[in-house]
Amino acid sequence: MTLPPIHRVVTGHNAQGQAVVSSSGPLPKVVELDAVPGTVFHEVWSTSETPARISNGADPTTGSLILPPPAGGTRIRFVDIPPDTEEFLSRGAERMQQAFEQIGDVEASTVKHNSPHPLMHRTESVDYGVVIEGELTLVLDEGEVQLRAGSVVVQRGTNHAWANRSDRICRMLFVLIAGEYEDEIGAASKVA
Repeated sequence: MTLPPIHRVVTGHNAQGQAVVSSSGPLPKVVELDAVPGTVFHEVWSTSETPARISNGADPTTGSLILPPPAGGTRIRFVDIPPDTEEFLSRGAERMQQAFEQIGDVEASTVKHNSPHPLMHRTESVDYGVVIEGELTLVLDEGEVQLRAGSVVVQRGTNHAWANRSDRICRMLFVLIAGEYEDEIGAASKVA
């Protein structure tokens, strides 16, 4: 099953300060991961600082694919997550370095020989994840939660993975906000 393309509308201002449509159409950056076929990142927008600079500047999605938000900034994207396969689960950890290289954050991968899922990872950000289509399981170091369309996850810099144990693709919307670990959380996570 193929999900429909994302339609993005970006607004701006004309020379008189009136609101206008700057662009309307398909996303300029849609990337399928080589190491995890069927996993597709749909890059919508990002900001590089907070408060965000409001301008008619260039599209921030046309550069390299990067997993976390910029330091002090935000990122919004859709991710299509295919069903886990036996082959992926048995050999997934071997290919994860390649996957995290492609999304620009090798350091995010936390997978070990005893990890509960081969895509375990962690970023120093607060992420809002909304299931748009399908179902998924949020996998943590201790515990799992089944998610369905309409489920929302507030991911606060914890080690996690997304397992698709269904027979169809799942689409999630993510809004990522750059964060900073409190000293005791950051230190404890490096030991785990």
